[in-house]
Amino acid sequence: MMPAARRHAVAIHHVAFEDSGTLAPLLAERGWALQRLQAGIDPLEAAEHADLLIVLGGPISANDHDKYPHLVRLQSMLQDRLLAHRPTVGICLGAQLIARAMGATVTPMGGKEIGFAPLSLTDAGLASPLRALVGIPVLHWHGEGFSLPAGATRLAATAACAQQAFAVGRHTLALQCHPEVDATRLETWLIGHADELDHAGIDPRTLREQAQRYAAPLAAAARDLFGSWLDALPVRTADTEKAHA
Repeated sequence: MMPAARRHAVAIHHVAFEDSGTLAPLLAERGWALQRLQAGIDPLEAAEHADLLIVLGGPISANDHDKYPHLVRLQSMLQDRLLAHRPTVGICLGAQLIARAMGATVTPMGGKEIGFAPLSLTDAGLASPLRALVGIPVLHWHGEGFSLPAGATRLAATAACAQQAFAVGRHTLALQCHPEVDATRLETWLIGHADELDHAGIDPRTLREQAQRYAAPLAAAARDLFGSWLDALPVRTADTEKAHA
C-alpha cells in the first residue's frame, strides 16, 4: 500500500518572530508538511493551492497596498481561496487581509490593544473551536481592526475591539488576537517591537511577566483550538475541487 501523501500547509511570514508558534508542532504531529514563505521576498505561487494557508501578523497595515505590493497579490489569493473554500487561517494582519478580501473595512482603532486578556465569545464562538479559549488570557497586539464581513460568523470580542474573530463556514478562520504565540519566546516580540511599545507607553516588563504566567495555559488552549478546527475541516475530493473551480 502506498503511504498517504502529506498535506501541504504554507505559512506566510511578515516578520520572522511573528511565526506559527505553537501551531507549527501541532501540524507536524498531524502529518502536515509546513512550508514557510517570507512576504515580499519569496514567490507566493506555492501558497495558491496549498491544502492549508496561514497568513501571519506583522507591523504593516492591511491598507498599505501602494507601499507593499505583495499585499495586492496576497489579497487576490485570499479571494480565490475563499471562493474555492480552501482551508485558510488569518492571524492579526492575516485576519484583516481576509476581511478586506471579503469587502470589509480595516480602520485604526484610535489606540493600541497590546497585552494578554481573555476573549468574550459569542454564542457561535462558544460552539466553535474557540471555546478552548474560555477564561484564557490571549495575546493582543494591534492598532487597527476590521468590520465583520458579509457572510462571516462573528466569534469573539474584547472591550477594546468588537471584532476579534470570525469564521466562514468550516474552511476559514480569522483571528485578530494571537492564540498561536509561543509565550515562552515572547522576548523576540518585545525586542522586535521595542519602538512600538515605547510609543504606546507600554512597559515590556509587564508583558514579560504576563507571558511567564500564561504561557502554559495558552499553549494548551491553542492546541485544543487549532486541533479541533483541523479536525472539522471538510474533506476535499476531486469532485469538490471541480465544484469550486
